[in-house]
Amino acid sequence: MQRAVVGIDIGTFESKGVLVSDEGIVLATAKRRHEISTPAPGHVEHDPDAVWWHDIQEISQELAGAARDLGVAIQALACSAIGPCVVAVDENFQALRPAILYGVDTRAQLEIDELTARLGEEELLRRSGNLLSSQSAGPKIAWIAKHEPEIHAATRWYTTSQSYLVGRLTGRMVIDQGTAGYFHPFYDLQTGTWTDEGLRDILTIDRLPELEWADQIAGSLLSEVAQELHLPAGIPVLVGTTDAPAEAIGSSVVGDGDMMLMYGSSTYMIRVGTAPVVDEVLWSAPFVFEGTYVLAAGTSTAGTATRWVCDVLGLDASGGDDAMFTEMMRLAKASSVGADGVTVIPHFAGERTPVHDPDATGVIVGLRLTTGRESIARAVSEGIGHSVAYALSRYSDIGMTPERVIGIGGGTRNDIIMSTVSSLTGITQTVASGPGAAFGDAILAALAIGILPSRDAIDRWTSTSTTFESDPVIAEALVAAHSGYVATYLALKNLRRNTHEEHND
Repeated sequence: MQRAVVGIDIGTFESKGVLVSDEGIVLATAKRRHEISTPAPGHVEHDPDAVWWHDIQEISQELAGAARDLGVAIQALACSAIGPCVVAVDENFQALRPAILYGVDTRAQLEIDELTARLGEEELLRRSGNLLSSQSAGPKIAWIAKHEPEIHAATRWYTTSQSYLVGRLTGRMVIDQGTAGYFHPFYDLQTGTWTDEGLRDILTIDRLPELEWADQIAGSLLSEVAQELHLPAGIPVLVGTTDAPAEAIGSSVVGDGDMMLMYGSSTYMIRVGTAPVVDEVLWSAPFVFEGTYVLAAGTSTAGTATRWVCDVLGLDASGGDDAMFTEMMRLAKASSVGADGVTVIPHFAGERTPVHDPDATGVIVGLRLTTGRESIARAVSEGIGHSVAYALSRYSDIGMTPERVIGIGGGTRNDIIMSTVSSLTGITQTVASGPGAAFGDAILAALAIGILPSRDAIDRWTSTSTTFESDPVIAEALVAAHSGYVATYLALKNLRRNTHEEHND
């Protein structure tokens, strides 16, 4: 009987699973849509049971049925999920409250300030290789401790999304080094261990998961869970990782100098290296394999801004997302490069790299009575491109310009965004044609059980499609707009600061 592996990824708005043969062929896929919860400004959550576990149940059952129909034997399972999230769980691996999502949840700014004042920026960089931001899990743990003390007291482990799933699948609470690297200030980047120095009044390290590398086997699938998921009992379950590293693996981004640029609900980029690089703006963390590291960045809105403009322009959603996106692109391409002088700063949920400003807001500059829907549609796409180019500029500033860039995610279908990024940065982007993070999970599973003999063999299973290069016409039209983009953001930031100071006076 032909062997196969299963990979499942839990995303912000959709979960996806793949059944992959031992030759790297996707035999079946399964998807489930879900929503985020925003119970208060700056709060972005998922219900771990109703969203994550529900999706893994249904996707596993569907893929198991496909395996039976095709006559293939499932040999291993690997999961990835959005992150770094903060999940408070009890000793029975049950979530005690909704999960606090990654950098798009900005509730813990006060805790960021307090922990920074407590430890100092120099110590934070020495310890974790990062200053604290909304992407840091530690301040969100401190937020729960402060605002929900009864939950904090009942918590056995603070963990993340895929670790929550692996805990329920195997009975072992374990987290990969890469995701742990975002649990600053509770993680020591140089030693690869937890630390609670100066933090024991908030949390001690015995309440954090075991540390492993993502490509290691966490345990065997529990028999009672196997029945629930319709999967073979006892198959290996990997430690797994977050969606971005899994996407990177599924796109063969594994070499020194490689970068994966993920265009999803937000954007996220990771440059792979063989040693940690500490920078006060970018995020440094371990990667998937022992001895590998990433230098990462991310913006707060991408696909969410596209969805916003579709809603604002009243585009018909009855035909599904693809039809609505096609109509939005038709409008955008009816406007010229530069959107007739309209520039959008897409900080609709604050902004991450390079400004780390959770209070930033979206701005539309250059509106006139003659401005039409076409220019607004194009300006949003170009604005997303401006935000990505601004984040990428930090890599160049510190001499870490990527040598090879692979673009992934739904946003790569928006050639306005892609051309804007390549033209503003001079970076060539090649789009991966694989099925995403779930496929990367399947590759990790195949490596773990020997179906793939080594990392060098990953490219046997991966492929690419479109390439975007710098266009001199687009570059000439947008360079001045990009300077205006940056200047407008800085001016508005100063205006907010001055208004705040005057209000306090």
